[in-house]
Amino acid sequence: MIKQIHLIVGARPNFMKMAPLYKVLKEQGDRYTPALIHTGQHYDEKMSKLFFEDLGMPEPDAYLHVGSGTHGQQTARIIERYEEYILSGNRPDLVIVAGDVNSTIACALVAKKLHIPVAHLEAGLRSFDERMPEEINRVLTDRISDLLLTPSEDGDANLLKEGVPAEKIHLVGNIMIDSLVEHRIKADGSELMSELGISENEPYVLVTLHRPSNVDEVSGLEMLLSAFNEIGKQIRIVFPMHPRTSKNIERLGLSSKLAEIPNLIITEPIGYLDFMKLQMNAKFILTDSGGIQEESTFFGVPCLTLRENTERPITITQGTNLLVPLDSKSIVQYSMKILRGEVKKGTIPKYWDGETAERVVKVLDEWFSSTGYKLRATSYEGLIDERRD
Repeated sequence: MIKQIHLIVGARPNFMKMAPLYKVLKEQGDRYTPALIHTGQHYDEKMSKLFFEDLGMPEPDAYLHVGSGTHGQQTARIIERYEEYILSGNRPDLVIVAGDVNSTIACALVAKKLHIPVAHLEAGLRSFDERMPEEINRVLTDRISDLLLTPSEDGDANLLKEGVPAEKIHLVGNIMIDSLVEHRIKADGSELMSELGISENEPYVLVTLHRPSNVDEVSGLEMLLSAFNEIGKQIRIVFPMHPRTSKNIERLGLSSKLAEIPNLIITEPIGYLDFMKLQMNAKFILTDSGGIQEESTFFGVPCLTLRENTERPITITQGTNLLVPLDSKSIVQYSMKILRGEVKKGTIPKYWDGETAERVVKVLDEWFSSTGYKLRATSYEGLIDERRD
């Protein structure tokens, strides 16, 4: 029997994780039929459509149009609309969610309450900081998932410490690396650098900022812009600006401070291939993103993470990443060390090799076979009545 698999995407990091898995599942047409369910959590055309095109992903099978809002509003809309989609005759055999965004926990909850198995791709990551909404999402998703597909050995260790049965945990590797491996040559052909006036051998630092803790308050954002001002005196800065960051710079009255930064190139959000080109050729990266910590480790590019903690500590213990104290002086000092050649050398973690999607499919084959999986006979009407109770 061919199994119907829902792959949930909602934010850009999901796209890079699900694209290789969709492709490999599609190749197994005798066993699986994958469907892309886009919640619309990230709906900006420049930040979503470009990624779909660059990754060679088809139009989503369903688009839920949830848009922006508070965490509660957004999560509630996803739950309501995804449940409605399933109950309208689109019940899968398995739902696969990825990462730690609101779409992840919302769709996992819907599936679990409808007695549909859930697999969590990128399970087991922990920052141990419950002030981060993403930490709540990833912990709760792991708690209710039937299959926990981990990107690195520290994920396995975290889950085991939490009492998760070992048979649920499967080390498959980092699936975002699959996308990097597949598209690296194509990305290398990007002409964005020349369009920005940057020669192939010209050093620059790549900056990304989007986390509320960094960009929502004037004190934090002003501190970061001050650090960039000092760094820009020594090296060119390329800053693809997130819409949230751009709006807050204007809202907080920091536009003039931004304009004072020397050697600064600001771009609108850019596509996956163009951004990969910038990462591969950067002297170093300043970021508060989770995925970029992993991608920079794979590329061997020094990364300074502008956060108090990280859920990806393997990028520090094995990779090229460093956590930087959140003050202007420290950020500048760490940056100057790199410019002086004091560069941390890293290695690529186990199974970050471009073959994670194949390992995931092998896990699914074994799981469906060993559990003797069958669709529950519960009727849709019964589930609706059960919900009302």
